[in-house]
Amino acid sequence: MELKQNPVIAIIGLGYVGLPLAVEFAKQYSTIGFDIDPDRISALQQGNDVTLEVDSQELAVVDKLSFVSEASKIANADIYIITVPTPIDEYKRPDLSHLQQASAMLGTVLSRNNIVIYESTVYPGATEEECIPILSSHSGLKFNQDFYAGYSPERINPGDKTHRITSIKKVTSGSTPEIADYIDSLYLSIISAGTHKTSSIKVAEAAKVIENTQRDLNIALINELAIIFNKLDINTTEVLEAAGSKWNFLPFKPGLVGGHCIGVDPYYLTHKAQQFGYHPEIILAGRRMNDSMGHYIVSQLVKKMIQKNIQVAKSNILIMGLAFKENCPDIRNTRIIDIINELQEYGANVDIFDPLVDANTAARTYAIKLIDQPEQNHYHAVLLAVAHDEFKHLGADKIRSLGNDTAILFDVKNILPKDTVDGWL
Repeated sequence: MELKQNPVIAIIGLGYVGLPLAVEFAKQYSTIGFDIDPDRISALQQGNDVTLEVDSQELAVVDKLSFVSEASKIANADIYIITVPTPIDEYKRPDLSHLQQASAMLGTVLSRNNIVIYESTVYPGATEEECIPILSSHSGLKFNQDFYAGYSPERINPGDKTHRITSIKKVTSGSTPEIADYIDSLYLSIISAGTHKTSSIKVAEAAKVIENTQRDLNIALINELAIIFNKLDINTTEVLEAAGSKWNFLPFKPGLVGGHCIGVDPYYLTHKAQQFGYHPEIILAGRRMNDSMGHYIVSQLVKKMIQKNIQVAKSNILIMGLAFKENCPDIRNTRIIDIINELQEYGANVDIFDPLVDANTAARTYAIKLIDQPEQNHYHAVLLAVAHDEFKHLGADKIRSLGNDTAILFDVKNILPKDTVDGWL
């Protein structure tokens, strides 16, 4: 097989992962960005990225990048990179429907000697067991004879302007040794931090799921410690700062664990383990702990309100932040929704304010109506749930001014001085 040195690259899925990848490849290669959402394509053609991962200036200077929503317009590509979401369903089982649909679509345009690289998070074995057969059946081509594949897990950190795609080492793999070398060199041409080539696609898949499983477990440990320290009337942040004075202490903080990675990836690994008859104890215990934190935060807030003789039912409560993490508009799998639902079960009137989140997306995804601006002196409790810089810059006094004279200020993210708030994790 003759491998092209200047291939045409098509990126399938232009979200938080696909768009930054397309921009980087387009600095050197002719690149086509494909997404099934025509509104997304239209916005990108106008230089507008709603994910805030790529600004309009970056989009304007990339001459080799085009955006399309028709499959026929990517048929001339040599390399296809799939970066579609891989969420979990309501029963916390892997949902590969987006990946399967993308593979089926791609199968209709696949040609001989094409290479398909998957970046979406999956369980070990999914690429070769679930995706490749779909490509073969829809294209009529034979795997590792007519077309080839690879897996290179995404490592995008939404909202992080320091750790960008080029500065994070890239794990690579290929379906044959020659293809593995080619894929590795392809990524190496755009990733300044370098690459790590694995021996197989399965190894690369496994590396991805344990990255976030490890973080999930560490946060679960700190969340449990925060609950214990709260009962002992000890400030968790102070404890972590003291413990962190040792060089090898890992700097994790308590909090809600949501988003499309940390709160999802462990379920992909446990799903595969259970297929082989093994029930993971530690991983699932960590998931239970982290999924319970919304309930715990509400219980602490309600306790504080009762102690101040504030009636919870019909009270006005402001939640500051809906995104799953700070400084990004991403609300996928946000655990703030757990807090909202539970407070509404208490009969509280809940306002949600997040200036970074698109109101239409919030309404469509969670049937939530965001407020444009909080009222002054209106709330019985204010819950600072997401550490957006915009909220930090407000400071404790301005945030407190949103509540009435006896209002509770609860700082979930521990960003305000402890002597200015009534509760924290």
